[in-house]
Amino acid sequence: MNDCGLCGEPGPPLCPRHTRRLAARLADLPTLYDELVQCLVPRRCGFGEIVATKAAVGPRSPLDEDVLDEISSGGMEAAVHAWRVDVQRVRWPHHSPPPADGLAADCRWLAMELDWIAAHYPRAGDLAVEIRALEAKARGVVGDPVPRRKVVGQCIAVVDDSGTVCGADITHLAGESRLECRACRTVYEGEQDLLLLLHYQPEPAP
Repeated sequence: MNDCGLCGEPGPPLCPRHTRRLAARLADLPTLYDELVQCLVPRRCGFGEIVATKAAVGPRSPLDEDVLDEISSGGMEAAVHAWRVDVQRVRWPHHSPPPADGLAADCRWLAMELDWIAAHYPRAGDLAVEIRALEAKARGVVGDPVPRRKVVGQCIAVVDDSGTVCGADITHLAGESRLECRACRTVYEGEQDLLLLLHYQPEPAP
């Protein structure tokens, strides 16, 4: 048995409290990363303003160098993937290293292995410390709390020859310039699309 690598509590390499916190951070990192990408160009409007106005014209603002550093090849994606490679190396030393598959996939893999990591991985504390640092740095750019998708309406696309309307919720993340239905993949972008989407929303229930 080893003490917790963060708080020194007697027991496994990562205590239950810090295991739960690591799980939450692994779940949030992909959303934070998406928000970092949106921060490359400063936002000009939210969904309501997209519906009401035409797109802004003129030169864009310079890219944010802090964001560029964070999403570069040496940033968040590479760091998390390196931890996935090392955990797999320790647990399955005869397996080949996993190929890079994106931040979201690496976070899911680590989350799925978290019970084993907390109980047996000698560097579990170091892993938790670095994930915490990555989250804090990203939050320093995008703000706090972690941005969440908001439901802005229902999809009005006709999805079959019978005239069936999709009706699935459409969600929006701050900074996005278009809307996409995740059920039927219909994309709404441009003033005309958004005005039609707004016009044909179902009447609220009495």
